[in-house]
Amino acid sequence: MTADDAGLARFNSLAGAEAAEMLRACCAAPAWIEAMASGRPYPNRVALVARADDALTDLDWPGVRAALDAHPRIGDRAAGVGREAAWSRSEQSGMDQSSEEVREELVAANRAYEERFGHVFLIFATGRTDAEMLAAAQKRLDNDEEVERVVVRGELGRIVGLRVAKLLDSLGPVEARS
Repeated sequence: MTADDAGLARFNSLAGAEAAEMLRACCAAPAWIEAMASGRPYPNRVALVARADDALTDLDWPGVRAALDAHPRIGDRAAGVGREAAWSRSEQSGMDQSSEEVREELVAANRAYEERFGHVFLIFATGRTDAEMLAAAQKRLDNDEEVERVVVRGELGRIVGLRVAKLLDSLGPVEARS
């Protein structure tokens, strides 16, 4: 284990239930949470991220759906004060200055997507504008189910990777968090 990664050291030292609860903010799939919590201690972030990727790859579609069901629609503000809600609001900040027209189009695209695929439209929203997210939603409506599942897994992987890094960073030394 690297002595200079206080966030990782703290994560490795958490009680199992506490680690699981923190991991839930990264990905709500129970099988993923169990795989990640039981894989501790991790020698470094690279190993932790590799395990996160492997655990996502190992999820069956119901496991992916469990993760998706925890995500708000693009354009909806995540409710609550917890870590996951705060991260979601930050990740979707590209919607903050969105016009009413784009919001209405996104509501329609979300609805059409959910009717077509049976789950929330998921996209790695960090750094994307409202127009980019809308265009992606509209474009992905043309995907068949098999292609869309591959796209969803990729987007979920990017979100989980970002959130795992945020989790470890949030657990670093108190001085670094002030």
